[in-house]
Amino acid sequence: MAEAKMGEEFVTHELDEAIAIQRSIVDAEQRLSKEHPRAEAKRLIEQCLRKDEKFLQQLEQLGKGHGATGKAEEVAGALEQLMTRTAESAAKAESEAYEAHAVLLNLKRKQQDSGAAMIKIARAMKDDKMREAATEFERETKSSAQELADELAAFAVSIATMDGGSAGGARAQA
Repeated sequence: MAEAKMGEEFVTHELDEAIAIQRSIVDAEQRLSKEHPRAEAKRLIEQCLRKDEKFLQQLEQLGKGHGATGKAEEVAGALEQLMTRTAESAAKAESEAYEAHAVLLNLKRKQQDSGAAMIKIARAMKDDKMREAATEFERETKSSAQELADELAAFAVSIATMDGGSAGGARAQA
C-alpha cells in the first residue's frame, strides 16, 4: 500500500508527477510530430511541442525548490508506459496513430488537473511565482487539449469514412 503524503511531501509528489507527465507529453509530441499520418495533426503537435518544452523547463525549475525531479510514481509511470507503447506503433497504421493521439490527449487532460491543483496549492502557500506559472500552464494545457481533441475527432471521421489523411491513407490498408 502506498504511503500517505502530506504537506511539503505532497507538494513534492504533485510536482514530481506533473514533471513526469510533461516529459511524457514532450517525448510523445517529438515522435508524433514526425510520424503522425495527418498533416494537420503534425502541425498542431509541433505547435504544442514548442510550448510544452517551455512548460517542462518551468516545471523542472519550480520542482527544484520543492525537491521534485520528475520521479514517475504509479500513475505517471503507467501513463508514460502507455504513451511509449502507443507512440511506437503510430507509424504502422492510422488506427495506431489514432490511439497514440488519444493517449497524448489524455496526458494533456491529466495535466489540466495538475495545473488546477498547482494554482490552488500556490495560492494557499502564497507562492506568487508558482501561481503565475501554474495559471499559464493550466490555461495553455486546456487550450491545446481542446485543439488536440478537435483534431482527434476529425481524424476519427477520416479513418471511419476511409478518407485517409496520409499518403496511401486508410484506403491502402482496406
